[in-house]
Amino acid sequence: QVQLVEFGGGSVQAGGTLRLSCAASGYTKCMAWFRQAPGKEREGVATIYSFAVDTFDTNYVDSVKGRFTISRDNSKNTLYLQMNDLKPEDTAMYYCAADPRSSSSTCSTRSYNFTYWGQGTQVIVSS
Repeated sequence: QVQLVEFGGGSVQAGGTLRLSCAASGYTKCMAWFRQAPGKEREGVATIYSFAVDTFDTNYVDSVKGRFTISRDNSKNTLYLQMNDLKPEDTAMYYCAADPRSSSSTCSTRSYNFTYWGQGTQVIVSS
């Protein structure tokens, strides 16, 4: 059982920045950030797979490429999402998730193996 707790959401103006954190009670190689806007389906934002202490593979949804950066500190069991140049369409509840079963080739936001989820942190971007 892995417990996840997100921090760092808030309200910012367009063009602003936020850094989300997710504290995990245990280690899993495959982790991700998802988001869900009101009235919309949940969307995968980014994944990160840990090969070693400081070797990772990351992937992003097209809409955040170049603006968001997913990272992790395995020594602290903490996942991050640095969000720059925020846009109103980034407004959503953001969730971190852990997939204890996927390999590097299957670590994807399309995976059905994300077993553990945080409670979410709200991000609001005003124009």
